Amino acid sequence: MKRTLTALVATAMMAVPATAAEIKIGFVTTLTTGAAVIGNDMKKAVELALDHLGGKAGDHTLTVIFGDDQFAPETGKQVTDKLVKQDNVDFVAGYIWSHVLLASRKSVLDAGKFLISANAGPSALAGKLCHENFFSTSWQNDQTPMAMGEVLNQRGVKSLYVMAPNYAAGKDMVAGVERTFKGEIVGKDLTKWGADAQLDFSAELAKAKASGADGLLVFYPGAAGGAFIKQYHQAGLKDILPLYTVFTVDALSLPRLQAAGLDSVIGSFTTQHWDPTLDNAANRRFVADFKAKYGSYPSFYAAQAYDAINLIASAVEAVDGDMSDKDAVRAALMAADYESVRGPYTYNTNHFPIQNFYLREVVVDDEGNWTTKVAGLVYENMKDPYYEECPLK
Repeated sequence: MKRTLTALVATAMMAVPATAAEIKIGFVTTLTTGAAVIGNDMKKAVELALDHLGGKAGDHTLTVIFGDDQFAPETGKQVTDKLVKQDNVDFVAGYIWSHVLLASRKSVLDAGKFLISANAGPSALAGKLCHENFFSTSWQNDQTPMAMGEVLNQRGVKSLYVMAPNYAAGKDMVAGVERTFKGEIVGKDLTKWGADAQLDFSAELAKAKASGADGLLVFYPGAAGGAFIKQYHQAGLKDILPLYTVFTVDALSLPRLQAAGLDSVIGSFTTQHWDPTLDNAANRRFVADFKAKYGSYPSFYAAQAYDAINLIASAVEAVDGDMSDKDAVRAALMAADYESVRGPYTYNTNHFPIQNFYLREVVVDDEGNWTTKVAGLVYENMKDPYYEECPLK
């Protein structure tokens, strides 16, 4: 009888499903200041991802707690500390700005949590400061301008004027184009950044025009991008100094540029790993549902945030909600076993994506809206230039 009862209890225990877990995700972005236009687009994408997942990863509930970094490294670190220490999140994701991510990284990683960058990709985190619990769903900062440098070579551009904000990402952008552009950089301006960022570019544009360069490459995300494009248009430079951009002309700036009639941006080019016209099932659903829910095209920031939540969900489901097995969670993240809006990709040893980069052209869609489309493939399965400095193998 004892043996029979023991067998029955064992069978009953095997039939009981694992307890559903609540997995907490802290998501740090910019929800106030002039940069909130970016953070709010990422927040929308996170909420859409949760809708598509039904708020779950398998049987396990996903709870997202948003933190506002207020576009400041000190605040970003404070918000991150709260998420890790008080909210006891399992993952911390987000981070638009490289200087905010660099200020916050140790708070997450020293606590044994997983850190998922949905945008910022400073060179240090791809190289010597890489970490086993850090992953990116975007790119390393140098890569997008590296792709643009190759485009400029293909188009026969021999001389270039470069403008970018003076902070970690801006410096990486300049370094990126310098890695691949074979012509001469005849001028370079690194302008003031932060809460009191420079928004008057008249002096720099005059210098760029006087330089005689074949093209102007700029990196100005958020509100600064709109201000720059307006001044470029007003200066009448379209036919004198062709514009090439990275992280400046996008789904966030184009509606405002269209409303202002700044049509000099039509036909300009940018480079990116993602575009709303990429033809895969996950991207078609993401773009259609984002437009239906929010009335606008998603930005690349939104695409990366959407992927971040889906990457996390794929790992949680793979380990059946057991966050105690860090090696298993790490392996599940490394597998990237989810439907990314960019299409399939793999992770390099430094946990940055190995992925395609495309040339994108600003166009008018069938409904008269300004947007972008893929104009060609620049790099296939591109690796960032810093992975060999990363001690992870």
